[in-house]
Amino acid sequence: MQDHLSDALRQKQHSTFTVAPGIMGMEIVFVNLYYVENPDKSWVLIDAGLYGSADRIRKAAEDKFGKGNPPKAILLTHGHFDHVGALQTLADIWQVPVYAHPLELPYLTGLSSYPPPDSSVGGGGMAYLSFMYPKKPIYFKGRLETLPTDGSVPFLPEWKWMETPGHSPGHVSYFREHDRVLLVGDAFVTRKPESALAVLTQKQEVCGPPAYFTPDWDSARSSVRKLADLNPAVAASGHGLPMRGLELRQGLDELARLFDQLAIPNKGRYVPEPAITDESGVVQLPPTVNNTVPKVLATAGLVALAGLATYALTKQKKRSGTNSKIKRTWPGYARRPSHFTPPEEHDPASTTNNPDISITNNYP
Repeated sequence: MQDHLSDALRQKQHSTFTVAPGIMGMEIVFVNLYYVENPDKSWVLIDAGLYGSADRIRKAAEDKFGKGNPPKAILLTHGHFDHVGALQTLADIWQVPVYAHPLELPYLTGLSSYPPPDSSVGGGGMAYLSFMYPKKPIYFKGRLETLPTDGSVPFLPEWKWMETPGHSPGHVSYFREHDRVLLVGDAFVTRKPESALAVLTQKQEVCGPPAYFTPDWDSARSSVRKLADLNPAVAASGHGLPMRGLELRQGLDELARLFDQLAIPNKGRYVPEPAITDESGVVQLPPTVNNTVPKVLATAGLVALAGLATYALTKQKKRSGTNSKIKRTWPGYARRPSHFTPPEEHDPASTTNNPDISITNNYP
């Protein structure tokens, strides 16, 4: 009883939650990451939250696994800014490898930015603000590995990984077969991802991937159907609380069956045709459309952002001090990686008046 109470108090302090045996989630403002433990007490971290969250992630790990017990690795579902914000800092602290799908490497090593977000689709404060989100690639400096081609998951023998692209080119999900637990990333999510109000209320529903950051809807549809075929008993996503049982099965089956009506926007830049990508990053983008967000909606998004910031501050105790030994930078934007080095002609600082080219280095 005492152990259960202590664990509950630790979870409350760090905004963590239990997913299933051996799996703890943590919410960082509006995005989740996951601590996955093996029977032998070794563990891995899946995704790395927002920039500035490394201390919270590390402290929660020390509370759960003990000091001096780092993860065996950090595994990524994909490389969007809200899933890799603390990646460089945590990898430096723990000195562990990072694993991702090969098609995500361009966005982790400075070769390419993701396709530009489309703030006109989805509606809601999170969507209206998407034009402000970090879009440039990170320059991860450390041991970056690709996931094994046989579907096995490094350091998690009970798990397998599967390709679930659409939301990003190399997006993957992780599945534990014996109890059908699914860590889905953003292939689908368990609250309306475009809504700031949904972040505050945590209203649960099975939804498609965040529309404003999804550049390939045909692939996204196929990924949802693949995941529905697994018949998961528990699903934990990048946004929203875990869902399980009949509510999950019914919601996921409906999303897979009616994906075009429930998830795909009526119009938008990537609805008629997807962004084309390969192992070097973005190859071709569909034409720009008039996606100017009205000022009133942008203002609503800013108000929503202020509300989320207040919400995040009130959910956690004020923490004193920071680790002065760790250099805090938005992860690696001024640095080149030691592996997968971009071409010498790459100039991440160069910009133009073109809103696409100004946030990347290789768009046609």
